[in-house]
Amino acid sequence: MLGRVTVSNRELITAAQCALNPRAVGDRLFGDVGAALVIDRGNRYLGVCIDSGSGTGFCAEHRAIAAMVTAGEYRIRAIVAVWRDQAGRLYVLPPCGRCREFIRRVDPGNLDTQVILGETGSRTLGELLPAHDWPEPLNEQTGAGYVTSDAAPGAGGRRTTCRG
Repeated sequence: MLGRVTVSNRELITAAQCALNPRAVGDRLFGDVGAALVIDRGNRYLGVCIDSGSGTGFCAEHRAIAAMVTAGEYRIRAIVAVWRDQAGRLYVLPPCGRCREFIRRVDPGNLDTQVILGETGSRTLGELLPAHDWPEPLNEQTGAGYVTSDAAPGAGGRRTTCRG
């Protein structure tokens, strides 16, 4: 088994920065956010965002993950996205909610992915997406806007009556 590769936050931030390639196409901007991820074996994957007015665009993290999946890999060790403003200042961007859920869905182990939030800061995806488990069913309750009672004989179950 191969050992786990260690990559510093700065190294992965620099890789994401190198992916930046902003270009205006009409009223849209492509490539202004770059992402980099690394897996345990050390393979790195890069991506940039595509902004589209029709909602068919995608975040830089999606593109980096697609490259990883294309290579047959699914488990992410660490991920980061960056953006540079017009003054040239570089920012580390936390993943949006859609990206957080996407990372989780690629592999259940990705809840342990380190999401880089700066040169020295990171959190696991599980910390950023704490309510990720399917909820438990509600207990038989009264007073919460509904009352559960026995169904009529032969109805095969319980019946809920809504109160308005």
